[in-house]
Amino acid sequence: MRTFVHVVLLICGIAIAVGSFMSILAGVKPINVRLEDLRDGFPAGWVIEQIGEQSVMFYRSMMILLLAAAVLILVAALFGSRIAAWLGIVVGLGTLGTFYYRVNDQFGNVIRENYATVLTNQTGFILTAGGLILALLACLVPREKARS
Repeated sequence: MRTFVHVVLLICGIAIAVGSFMSILAGVKPINVRLEDLRDGFPAGWVIEQIGEQSVMFYRSMMILLLAAAVLILVAALFGSRIAAWLGIVVGLGTLGTFYYRVNDQFGNVIRENYATVLTNQTGFILTAGGLILALLACLVPREKARS
């Protein structure tokens, strides 16, 4: 990989790791979202604020997947592994995509109807999604040609 790709991936990995500790939607942090909720959907009759009030063990929360994506991207930055970078990007985007799909499925159009307030001060979403998209673009940069 090119040197600037390593630097960009390093910055993206740090941004994803920091963003996984902040709120991603309406005050909901990834530590409050259970993996079972991502797999099966949120319980019927809940409001979005109830997701943020859950007490979830670290290893059973959405945060573990986002941190795994950050670690894979950091490993890719340090060792030049494109496979680790792509795997981290797929895990991170899959986790965020599944979360927003489940929220939209359970709570209707909460994002579209309240877009002015729901996505306000969502630094975690901005850092995580921005880091994943920038890492994706960095992985699309062609490799250096071998010198003869």
